[in-house]
Amino acid sequence: MTGTHDFRPNKQWRCTVCGYVHNGVEPPEKCPVCGADKSLFVELDVEGNAVGGEEEDVAAVAPGETVTDANKGETDVTLFSRISSLVLKLHLHPIHTHFPNGLIPVLVVFLGLAIYFDIAALETAAFFNSIAVLIVLPVVIFTGYIEWQKRYKGIKTAIFIVKIICSMLVLASVNVLVFWRIIDPNVAAEGSTTQMIYFAVALVALGAAGIAGHLGGKLVFAGRT
Repeated sequence: MTGTHDFRPNKQWRCTVCGYVHNGVEPPEKCPVCGADKSLFVELDVEGNAVGGEEEDVAAVAPGETVTDANKGETDVTLFSRISSLVLKLHLHPIHTHFPNGLIPVLVVFLGLAIYFDIAALETAAFFNSIAVLIVLPVVIFTGYIEWQKRYKGIKTAIFIVKIICSMLVLASVNVLVFWRIIDPNVAAEGSTTQMIYFAVALVALGAAGIAGHLGGKLVFAGRT
């Protein structure tokens, strides 16, 4: 009968980074969702609360600082802390990611149809879509940085590194689409030797946005599985 309390099969552990809940005697070596180390897991009681109140309130501290730092440099971080709290409270990052994730596929479809059927109006529509994406991308990246630093503790695991790389690819690709079109208005017109290269850049933006969105979805729904 001794030691039976150490082998309960129904223990639950929550990742304090992404919210993933693991069932088992011990937490996993790494979170299967965000890659966080096992030390960042807390045990949950039967009501789903952290045992002993071990789970820290990450949202109460500004990105990149400790609670002590927040108290010492209150005047320096107040504005950024307020902005960060607002970003998290209003879910501004997932809201703004809907714009590029919705517009980039439309951009690619319009551009593809314009090239295949030689429809100038669709090519123009694709260009204006790319401008709209370029306008909103800085907000998406800024709010994403705040989410990463504050909600996900700024951990440098594969999922976040890939998301950062993808966001930079989208930003670079859309810049190319917009400014190349401005410099050469006929870049995607019939007979242009760079037509398919231009379309390939749009496909890169679409692929990178799709991967970033998929990984973001994994993080958002990690605690709901």
